[in-house]
Amino acid sequence: MEYKTLTSISYSAMQDLKDHMLRTIEIRSPQNFLASLDLEVGEEIFLTSTSTQDLTPGTMGIIGSVTQHQVATHRIVNSNDSYYEERETTMIRIQIRPRCVGRVRKVLSNQIGHVTVTEAEAVSFYDAR
Repeated sequence: MEYKTLTSISYSAMQDLKDHMLRTIEIRSPQNFLASLDLEVGEEIFLTSTSTQDLTPGTMGIIGSVTQHQVATHRIVNSNDSYYEERETTMIRIQIRPRCVGRVRKVLSNQIGHVTVTEAEAVSFYDAR
């Protein structure tokens, strides 16, 4: 099955997902931002701690479903007598309910500036590969 794929997820977040805890992840990296921008509640995605460049067939990760999706913008203002600086940061918060451990069968798209898409399969614990 084809999944939008979020890469370079921290090991601690991946471990929490493996322990089947409902987890909210803040997406700030440009590659994952593109992949998660138009996610819908109920959609299934593939998450892995592997970087986009190292994504290959056999890469392990977690297949989960999106239970919440929110786009948020934060504004930061710094100023003193000599300057005024204002910055905005946009991030996406998604809440994931893990479904199973998965393995990439084929990388369909992992170009910079495009949504990362993989074909992945659920892995049974008795699978010897």
